[in-house]
Amino acid sequence: MRVISGKFKGRELVSFKADHIRPTTDRIKESIFNKLQSELPGAKVLDLFSGTGSLAIEAVSRDSGSVTAVEMNKKSLEIIKKNLQLLKIREIEVVGTDVFKFLKKYTGEPFDIIFCDPPFTEKLAHKLLTEIAQSSVYKAESIIVSESGGKELLLDEYLPLIRFDKRDYGDKIVSYFRPHYE
Repeated sequence: MRVISGKFKGRELVSFKADHIRPTTDRIKESIFNKLQSELPGAKVLDLFSGTGSLAIEAVSRDSGSVTAVEMNKKSLEIIKKNLQLLKIREIEVVGTDVFKFLKKYTGEPFDIIFCDPPFTEKLAHKLLTEIAQSSVYKAESIIVSESGGKELLLDEYLPLIRFDKRDYGDKIVSYFRPHYE
C-alpha cells in the first residue's frame, strides 16, 4: 500500500495483517482522487471507517485542509497511528469511536468531502448513507464518496442526498452523492 500522489507520492504505508480490513486498491483510490482533484485543496475531509488511514493520508498528501478519521477497531487505530508516525503527519485527527455514534453526536462545522468505506464483511453502506443523510456532517456543497460491495444494497437517493455518479469495479462500487434541495 502506498500514497499515489501529492507531497507523499510513492511513500509506502505500514504493512499489516488484519482480516477485517480490505484497503481501497490503488486503481480505485486513484480514480476517486482524480475525480475530486479540484475539490481537495483546503477541503475539510471526513474519513468514516478509516481502516488503515489510506484515504485520509491521500487527502492530506493532496493538500486538503484538515482530515478527521473515524475508526473504532483497535487494530485499525494502531495501523493508522503507525502510518501517521511513519509519514510525520499531524493534519489528521483520529477519533476512536463508533461511526454511527459519531454521526449522531456531531455538532461541528460540516465537512466538504466525506469518505465512507465500511467493512466489506458488514454490508453497512445503506445504513451508513441513511445515517449521514440525517446528520449534520455535510452541507449543500459537500460530496460523499461511498464504497460498497458489488451486490450490496445502495439506493440512488437518501434524501436530501442524491447519487450523481457511480463507478463499477466488479466486486466494489464507488458512488458519489451530494445534497439536492428543491
